Amino acid sequence: MALLRVTAAVAGIPLAALLLLVVLNAAAPLPALAAAAATVVAAVGLALIWTHDMRVLGAMLHRVGVGDPSTMPALYGSLALSPQLLGEVAFVSQTLGAREAELDRLRRAEESILERLPDPLIVLGPDRAVRRTNAAARAAFGGEISAVLRHPDLRAAIDRALAGGEDRPPQIAEVSVPVPVPREIHATVAGLLSPLAGGAGALLVLSDRTRERAVERTRADFVANASHELRTPLASLMGFIDTLRGPAADDPPAQARFLEIMAEQAGRMNRLIDDLLSLSRIELTEHQIPAESVELPDLMERMLAAFEIRIKERRVTLDFFVDDDLPPVAGDPDQLEQVFQNLLDNALKYGRENGLVRVWLQRVPPGGKWPARTGLVVSVADDGQGIPRAHLPRLTERFYRVDTGRSRAIGGTGLGLAIVKHVVNRHRGHLLIESEEGKGTVFSVWLPV
Repeated sequence: MALLRVTAAVAGIPLAALLLLVVLNAAAPLPALAAAAATVVAAVGLALIWTHDMRVLGAMLHRVGVGDPSTMPALYGSLALSPQLLGEVAFVSQTLGAREAELDRLRRAEESILERLPDPLIVLGPDRAVRRTNAAARAAFGGEISAVLRHPDLRAAIDRALAGGEDRPPQIAEVSVPVPVPREIHATVAGLLSPLAGGAGALLVLSDRTRERAVERTRADFVANASHELRTPLASLMGFIDTLRGPAADDPPAQARFLEIMAEQAGRMNRLIDDLLSLSRIELTEHQIPAESVELPDLMERMLAAFEIRIKERRVTLDFFVDDDLPPVAGDPDQLEQVFQNLLDNALKYGRENGLVRVWLQRVPPGGKWPARTGLVVSVADDGQGIPRAHLPRLTERFYRVDTGRSRAIGGTGLGLAIVKHVVNRHRGHLLIESEEGKGTVFSVWLPV
């Protein structure tokens, strides 16, 4: 079709002129027909050359458009009528290539800047879908980003930012996320008109203030708890000191007895302060998922070896069982060892003397009383008097004791299970306490693999 149009355009006027001359008897018919035939042949040849050049130019421009000018030089010699266009096409190709290279450099620079920002950054599209996240956001929230974005206060801030666009000041939201561990997040939401979001969107900067808030709470809790729990041993120490200075100043047997009691009270205060500091350190990092790989069978064997003397002193039979071929878990080995030490220590303290303590480590399938994914469970069971059902929900509270007198008599601080709970939370695990009065208690810790 293009060939016919070009031929008609080139030969139309000369043929019409020849026909007019023949009609007016201004030219002999035979020479006029010969001239007309020559004109048609020339027009067809010119049309073939023109259409060929247009196809070649189209192919060259297509290669420029798709960013593949490497095969263009092979086409340069194919142009017959338009060699001057070669320079222009080459110039356009070079210009577009340089611009594409510059855009690619800017994209890489933008990507590098976003990825290296220390605060979590999320880009939302017009439909509020997540279009982009940086490394800090992926490390801090992982698969929990959607849960954070569903928070009512943050959704309201996003709606306000999207309604105002880039002209509206950034919106602020204070978000408390309770699962999988409590987090305090300061969110700044700004409207965004950029191809980065695929149109009108929002830019979120999430600052995790959990550590700062935990420090504030820890400071207040430490003052309140320490003042309450240390008051009794301090009062005892002060009383014994006054007695040693006064009535017992010349009574060596009384001095020896009082000094022994004072040493016990000082040891109790030391254990209490150590546990408070340990709990504070754990709470500060509770929102950070551990990244180390831990072989639980090896860790359990080392921990049990350290308890051999205690086990012999209590004349307890230890039954230890481990499944075969268990995978490692992600965790902090020191904190996990502290968890299992606390559980075994409780089993030895509150279990029967000459009794049985069972420790087992096994893989459990998803579902049932465990979360909906494969995990490992470490269980520690004693055969003591058990815990009344009414106390079970509060066992992991700070300083909560089922039997205050007995707990203090055997050196308990009331913080061991609180430490266990926070460490398990940091490892995204699950703590299960089962007890039956008169038959004993089972503490189980589920950890994801």
